[in-house]
Amino acid sequence: MPMYERGDSMGAAVTLEWADGVSWMAHPDEAGERGSHAIRTEEGVWLLDPLGAPNVAELLDSLGEVAGVAALSAYHARDAGTLARRYDVPVSIPTWMDRVAERVDAPVERYTLAPGGPDAGFEILPCRPFPGWQEVFLYHEPTRTLVTPDSLGTSGVHLVDEERLGLSALRRLQPPRQLAGLTPDRILPGHGAPLTEDAGEALAAALDNPRRTFPTALAENGAEGVRALVGALR
Repeated sequence: MPMYERGDSMGAAVTLEWADGVSWMAHPDEAGERGSHAIRTEEGVWLLDPLGAPNVAELLDSLGEVAGVAALSAYHARDAGTLARRYDVPVSIPTWMDRVAERVDAPVERYTLAPGGPDAGFEILPCRPFPGWQEVFLYHEPTRTLVTPDSLGTSGVHLVDEERLGLSALRRLQPPRQLAGLTPDRILPGHGAPLTEDAGEALAAALDNPRRTFPTALAENGAEGVRALVGALR
């Protein structure tokens, strides 16, 4: 099974539909379990770390007009450029994020505070724990939705023991404490299926002394984590 499928999607698998959004996996059979998301805001619909698929336009039509596309990780250019051109919007990235701008064939808009205007309702929590690791956690307060690009996920490479939400092995040594205290209703990861049941409790558990599970995570997921990193560099 490939870590990341680079060919055309045969059709996205919907992983979550709710009143103000939809999440999907364009390549549901890949090991990396890349998740893409759309959230409806007062400004319009925002596409977050999107991958394209033949049925994505149909999924988005029910939400309204697309207002923007955001890449939340330096390694998540994905199909942001293609979808930004389709909807005639720029790709939004933080002022300090590398790699994405040269990998999208679309106008890029860099932001300091958050993507979109005040009506979008987003708050960002920057995350640069190691050299070369750049991501932003995105919190949408009006819907109490947290988007976690890379560090936190529900994919196999993130989880050990009975975890429902977990940190990648390296992040267990330096967890994203800036997320402590958030009580989201749903968590939309960049890798794995969305989490809607007791999401705040799952987040608190993931941040509760993750160093103690580092040896287990390294033993169980270390090799796959390296394969995921190598695949992301392509």
